[in-house]
Amino acid sequence: MNAVLRTVNRVVTGLAGLVLLAVGGAVLAIGFDAPAPSWWVHQGPHDVLLSNAERTRWRDADWWWPVVIAALAVLLLLALWWLVAVVRRRRLTEVLVDTGDGEGATLRGRALEGVLAGEAERVDGVERAGVRLTGSRDAPASRIRLLLAPHVDPGTALHDLTTGALTHARHSANLTSLPAEVQLRGVKHGAERVS
Repeated sequence: MNAVLRTVNRVVTGLAGLVLLAVGGAVLAIGFDAPAPSWWVHQGPHDVLLSNAERTRWRDADWWWPVVIAALAVLLLLALWWLVAVVRRRRLTEVLVDTGDGEGATLRGRALEGVLAGEAERVDGVERAGVRLTGSRDAPASRIRLLLAPHVDPGTALHDLTTGALTHARHSANLTSLPAEVQLRGVKHGAERVS
């Protein structure tokens, strides 16, 4: 599914780029006194973009400006949605597991994330764990956030996570490697009173 979305994204971006290049090139060429293409609405460098009649055509219609503003707002929201969808890191939906028979199997990404998070939370001093798989289905990577109790040594917690949960996940999915980016944060707590 991600490959299909990636292909659609590239095709739509390419088509939008070609349209903008054609329109921008036509405007630039006409500005330098080149002959206008047959499909272009203006024929010379001194032509105005909107004539007086075109600008004042809908002035008396009460519905005109609300419709224009609503259409522009919808276009802006769609552009922002597309930008966020392109920029944000996508969650890996499945992991390819080598079963040794040449066929392979797929493991749901959320299932592996849940198992990794559950095992990470069993590490001594880890209050909460969040796991997100990234990368490709045949070379996954993980982003792990650990919330640590105040008394825990971060180095020990990281070592326990690496030798425990990450190693088990790598062996279970028969992966050659499972790189991880781990973010450690401590639980906020009040100052202790010393008497």
